[in-house]
Parts: sequence; structure tokens; C-alpha cells
Amino acid sequence: GDRGLRGYELRILRSEDGTKFEEVLKIPRESVPIPGFERPALLQDPVTGKFKLYACGPWKDGVWSIIKFADVDSPAEFDPASAYPVISPPAKRYERDIAPLGYKDPVIIHAEGAYHCYVIGYIRQNERIFHFRSEDAEKWEAVGDPYEGIMPLAGWNEFFVRPSSVIPVGLGYLFVYEGSKTSWFDPVYNVVTGLGYTFDLHRIIDLTPEAPLAVSSTPSEHFATWRYSSWLWVGEELWAYAEVAKPNESHEIRLFRMRR
Repeated sequence: GDRGLRGYELRILRSEDGTKFEEVLKIPRESVPIPGFERPALLQDPVTGKFKLYACGPWKDGVWSIIKFADVDSPAEFDPASAYPVISPPAKRYERDIAPLGYKDPVIIHAEGAYHCYVIGYIRQNERIFHFRSEDAEKWEAVGDPYEGIMPLAGWNEFFVRPSSVIPVGLGYLFVYEGSKTSWFDPVYNVVTGLGYTFDLHRIIDLTPEAPLAVSSTPSEHFATWRYSSWLWVGEELWAYAEVAKPNESHEIRLFRMRR
């Protein structure tokens, strides 16, 4: 389907063990309404304990924005009609400015006393990472120049670069990112994963500049996709859920478990 028309609904699933999931909620795009969804973000407020759900897509005026649903006590209670935009493209300072035209795929963490949101910014037909900060998870401000991404298009990810996950590691944070190279087959979808590190949640040190960290171990003829990963600590293990390419060119969600 065309960009922005593929994601027909959001689904929230629950699991006791992290491997067997049961569906607790569907949010069809017609119930918002919105033309289509892409990657959402679900998190829990560290103060109130309520759950927050963010999504993205072409909002009422067709502009790609990050939207938020009203907070709830349980992830099964989100109201589709409560959605509203919280991060939209900035107004140009000058007519000839090259500014982001839309934002998508939020990655959100509460750390260092505030909420931090990393998004894909669509700018001059490229995708770059932009960073926003908020005290209340409602009103967001760009960190740094709102026209400037926080990681360059360079090396193996010179086609585009995207945020994927942020992992606290005691002293600083691992910053999982993804991207692709122009010379690869269909770099829009042939997306793989790299790793960075940050002390301040804004300046990223690329730990994998020469080659990606993770690619599919079961690639198809053309695709080695390993993308849209979410990482979390579970006891003494680091778990990563990722969308991974299969030999028949379909994709599936896989769980990867790594010990400290």
C-alpha cells in the first residue's frame, strides 16, 4: 500500500512470560479516524502508574505527526476517540528552509527526570533521527536545532537512519538505531540495526560505524531485514523483540535473549 495507508490497526497484547501473548485491545484506524498507523510506543508513567500510548500517521490535515491517546489504568482501556497530536512538524523560519515535513515511529523513555522521544523525521526525502524532551509527556520541545538530526547519514546507514530503542546500562545508555545503504536492494525495507552509546541522551557515539550489529540469520534472496526492535531488561537478561526477514520474504517477530 501507499505510504501511510498500510497500518490498518494497532494491537496490544499481554504475556505472563514474554513468549506467549494474548490480545487485549485492537484500535482500528477508522475508530480514530486516521488513514493508517505505523510504529507505536507504549509506556507506563513512573509517578501515576497509568499507561501511555503514542502512535503516528497522517493526522487530520494529512501531516505526519506523533499522536497520543488519553492515559488509562490498563492497556486494555485506551479510547480511540481520545487521540490528539502532540508532536508535529515545525513552522519554517524562512520560506526556503529545509525543515522536517513529518514525524513517525516514536521511541520514548523516561530518564534523567524527563521524558525523551526519538522520532523519524522525514526531511528532503530522507529519514533522520530527531530528539524531543518533555516534563509531562504532553508538551514536547525539540532538543537542539529542530532542523538537524542527531545522527549523520554515513557509512552503512547513509541512505537513512532511524531510532529503535534506548537501554539504560547504569552509566549512560545504549542507543539502538537502524538504517540501510543506497546500494542495497530496496533500502526502504532492507533495514538492519546498529548500536550507539550516549551519556546525555542527545549526543550519540556510533559503536558500529563500519557494519551493522544485527541482520537476519535467515535472509531471503534480497532481504536481511532486522528492524523495529524493542529492548528491555528482564532480570539478568537483556531481551530484544525484533521484526526479522525469513527466507520466503515474509517477516516475523522474534525474541532474542542475552545475558549480562
